[in-house]
Amino acid sequence: MTSDATPSSASAGASPPRRREAVHETHVDGFGTVRVVPVDPDRDADLLHAWVTQDRARYWGMLDHTREQVREIYAHLDSLSTHHAYLIHRDDRPVALFQTYLPEADPIGEHYDMRPGDFGFHLLIGPADGAPEPGFTDTLVTVFLTHVLTEDPGRRRIVAEPDARNHKAHARLARIGFVLGPEVELPHKRARMAFLDRDAFLSRTAR
Repeated sequence: MTSDATPSSASAGASPPRRREAVHETHVDGFGTVRVVPVDPDRDADLLHAWVTQDRARYWGMLDHTREQVREIYAHLDSLSTHHAYLIHRDDRPVALFQTYLPEADPIGEHYDMRPGDFGFHLLIGPADGAPEPGFTDTLVTVFLTHVLTEDPGRRRIVAEPDARNHKAHARLARIGFVLGPEVELPHKRARMAFLDRDAFLSRTAR
């Protein structure tokens, strides 16, 4: 896993890499500083390729992709106004990948009953360095969803569509407050829909 902090192997007196500009930053007591940083396809290609080609990321659908293919995918996303990719940093260390999309501009929009204000997201947690940390993923998701929902009041409902076989993801979403919906057949997978109401989520997290 790479980091934007100065590597320990850097020579004395070398200038540290410029800290990435974040679109959102917050400090979570007992957890650290969480920063939402837009993906840079060229700069982040090695990191993204290392993450999405691990078996644990099989539901991401890129196990056999080359570094260049992964870079091209994220370069394409970076060119769109309807889809965006972000790295989540914890204390300046990248720990998760989030992607957002407008359902009406995505194939998923043809497979469920869209509502005005729907806003979709995908999540991939980076490889863990040690033992699992209770509450780690839930904290990252809560920070990110709080950001996207408060950034634009027009986003009324968060939509997710994890693989129908990914029961771990279903349980995680339910813990955060998503209501699981029907299974749908997409061109690339069978998915389980999940929906999170904006007002209910923000009311719960504000307590």
